[in-house]
Amino acid sequence: MDFLKAIAKGPRLVLGLDPRPERHGGWGAFLEDARALLRALAGRVAAVKPQLAFFEAEGRRGMAGLFDLAGYARDLGLPVLFDGKRGDVPSTAAAYARAWLFNFPGSALTVNPLLGEDSLLPFFEAAVASGGMVFLLVRTSNPGARDFLELETEKGPLWRHLLARAEAWNGRFEGRVGTVVGATHAGGLEAARARFSGWILAPGVGAQGGRMRRLARVLYPLSRGIWYPGARFDLEASLRAAEAYARGLEDGPGAG
Repeated sequence: MDFLKAIAKGPRLVLGLDPRPERHGGWGAFLEDARALLRALAGRVAAVKPQLAFFEAEGRRGMAGLFDLAGYARDLGLPVLFDGKRGDVPSTAAAYARAWLFNFPGSALTVNPLLGEDSLLPFFEAAVASGGMVFLLVRTSNPGARDFLELETEKGPLWRHLLARAEAWNGRFEGRVGTVVGATHAGGLEAARARFSGWILAPGVGAQGGRMRRLARVLYPLSRGIWYPGARFDLEASLRAAEAYARGLEDGPGAG
């Protein structure tokens, strides 16, 4: 599987996997429900996005469940985007790249770019070699993102400088460098689309209050908004929620 080719096929929704076992009757029930939802949404979402922290918080069973669900998604033809926001000095970055890109060829990983180019090259090179992608944090969806990412530099706000660097890296590495720009950032997503030619991951729709815009090469991850329209998981309710989000994106203005 090649991540870049897979996400170009049509759907723009990404299903988040953020385990909340208490809403399922336990860990085993969550895994069973997750498989059912993956089966139901295969072909209707662009990818699945496990949030690594939620699996890591469950210890050994969490990591076993992560590998199980990632493999199951791939068997269904769904590419996997590991949301780990990794980033470290080059030698450690290379180990992260082996862990998440080479061990799962054709997958993607979110990465923190603030350590600079030498810390990113192992991820970029691994993405090219494995058929995967790297999504760089540029302007995140949380309110505190303004504390640093909105700081003014000689080239404008820091996040726009990061975006410009991402554009250059994307050109160098076969279109396998994407960016993360929160859908909660008023005007930011449109500004990013105008300045960045690659794929954008736009979190923040649903529970965080962000709005979907029907823009080219933008992926919208949704977790709680699909998984839990009510207090507990219900497969039929989740499928209705996914359909409603998909219709909202199709009905929105702009280019698909």
